[in-house]
Amino acid sequence: MKRILHLDMDAFFASVEQADNPELRGRPVIVGGRERGVVSACSYEARKFGVHSAMPTAEARRRCPHGVFVPGRMRRYQEVSQRIMAILDNFSPLVERASIDEAYLDITGMESLCGSSPRLATALKQAIRDGTGLACSIGIAPVKFLAKIASDYNKPDGLFILEPEQIGKFLQTLPIEKIPGVGQRSLEQLRALNITYAADVQRYSKKFWIARCGKWGEALYERGHGRGSDVVETCHEAKSESAENTFERDTADRDLLRRWLLLNAERVSGNLRRSGVEGRTVTLKIKFTDFQQVTRSKTFATPTNSTKRIFQTAAELLEMLDLKKDVRLIGVGVSKLEKTSHQLSLLEEELDEKQTKLDAAMDGIRARFGGDSLVRGRLFDFTGRTRERP
Repeated sequence: MKRILHLDMDAFFASVEQADNPELRGRPVIVGGRERGVVSACSYEARKFGVHSAMPTAEARRRCPHGVFVPGRMRRYQEVSQRIMAILDNFSPLVERASIDEAYLDITGMESLCGSSPRLATALKQAIRDGTGLACSIGIAPVKFLAKIASDYNKPDGLFILEPEQIGKFLQTLPIEKIPGVGQRSLEQLRALNITYAADVQRYSKKFWIARCGKWGEALYERGHGRGSDVVETCHEAKSESAENTFERDTADRDLLRRWLLLNAERVSGNLRRSGVEGRTVTLKIKFTDFQQVTRSKTFATPTNSTKRIFQTAAELLEMLDLKKDVRLIGVGVSKLEKTSHQLSLLEEELDEKQTKLDAAMDGIRARFGGDSLVRGRLFDFTGRTRERP
């Protein structure tokens, strides 16, 4: 039987801020605390006051007025995440990156190399602490969804191992809402059937669940019996890359909007190049002061990860919009991604050669000296740039 390890970094964004700034350790840190935005993450000290991610900043300030509100630094979080993923590669050849702060490892048969599962998990936790100064929680189980649930036990800095013979008893006391995919609406339907714990699903047949809930019903039936995928997918490819920001004050200043587009285009294109991919579709996202949202897209015949081309395309899409209302959010996305391997025509090569060299040179300098070491002239005095310093 497989042994799947799920690793989840504890309060990742907030923990990075505390690790980088010792003065924040032990204090309620709230990331993404701009007045008009929402909370991106918060430390466990802030969670004691009822603060949680996706909460409006105003509500977070009301609940935790003494909290330390800091802007997010996505470049820094990505840098630390890459360091963590590199550490995981030393513990298993099969690693699936599930998000910026969590991953699955197939550790089946690793006992001969790394010792027992508790020993391996303890060594992994220590390696991450030594390499990043951060704590993580680990769950180990025969299948992925149970490993993910297990990693949430004993947080923070937790370790929970679910052996195959313990699954039946574990499901009898596992709240049904802990099953991945059970949201508020489905929870109400399950409660109407007196389904309180995961094992309660077993009272009904697979045919019953499929008839009632379709494909989701079949998945629920399997999970209610402790069954699920045990395949760690090592080649998970992103479908899109995007960056956006919510303004502290709504604006219709097109020059300001274009500068934000350039900054976001830099972030998106840089991530694409680091991942070795390009995209065919550039999308502009706008949210107005009344929360109405519009998107405009343009698709190319050949893919790109050029900062200039992504920015110019997004700027052109912006120019075609009639801004009758102020804007509260602007973003840029690139989708229809593929590996960087297409052949350019002679004309395209001539036009793109200088830009490609410029992007590569800037990427190299930033990788060596930090993301804020080289700044385009249009963004030199732009305050938005400082919110993303690594």
